Amino acid sequence: MLDILYQDTDLLAVNKPAGMPVHRSHFVGPAEAFVIDALREQVDGPLHLAHRLDRPTSGVLLVARNSDMAAALGEQFRARSTRKHYLAVVRGWPEPAEGVIDYALPGARDSGPRREAQTHYQSVATVEVPIALGRYPQQRYALLKCMPQTGRFRQIRKHLAHIHHPIVGDSQHGRSDHNRLFKQHFGCFRMLLHASALEFVHPADARAMRIKAPLDATWLAITDRFGWRAHLG
Repeated sequence: MLDILYQDTDLLAVNKPAGMPVHRSHFVGPAEAFVIDALREQVDGPLHLAHRLDRPTSGVLLVARNSDMAAALGEQFRARSTRKHYLAVVRGWPEPAEGVIDYALPGARDSGPRREAQTHYQSVATVEVPIALGRYPQQRYALLKCMPQTGRFRQIRKHLAHIHHPIVGDSQHGRSDHNRLFKQHFGCFRMLLHASALEFVHPADARAMRIKAPLDATWLAITDRFGWRAHLG
């Protein structure tokens, strides 16, 4: 059963589990479970995805209950009037601790044209763990809050890799040695990127909406291990 964070007659939001693809595509096999199919088993009536989350990303996923609502929500995402909040655990301590990554990105095909893309990030907590890796006797990690200003394909993942602070657990853009360290020492087998909150205007009545998604057990275990729980906000 999916965790439904909010619902009314026009829309609903779920806390998407990490590792679960949102919908069918050529990137995933036909036998896998999909968020939209699982949701149709819980909720009656038509359902339309208002936006997307990467398969390994968890957190707030917004779904419209009819096509008009889907179009209205889609327009907000295209106009960049929504505010998307993410949490990420990255390798290293970013310097400066807060800034905007302004780096053009291609679409799903790396050979495609690049389009402007910006991500604001803020380091809210750091840790140094006494585990040797390579030539370093200790490893540094940081908890970031990220707000993408645009909505490019894998934007946060690519932007943080671009500044040499890849997300822990990211198999495409991250560091395999640090991913293995988290598996072996912390029991973490997922990418640590979570869509923690989404702000938008309800198209039906112009209400300002803010929907938050709680962290899963893996995330909570990491934040407790590193003493970060108080920094989650």
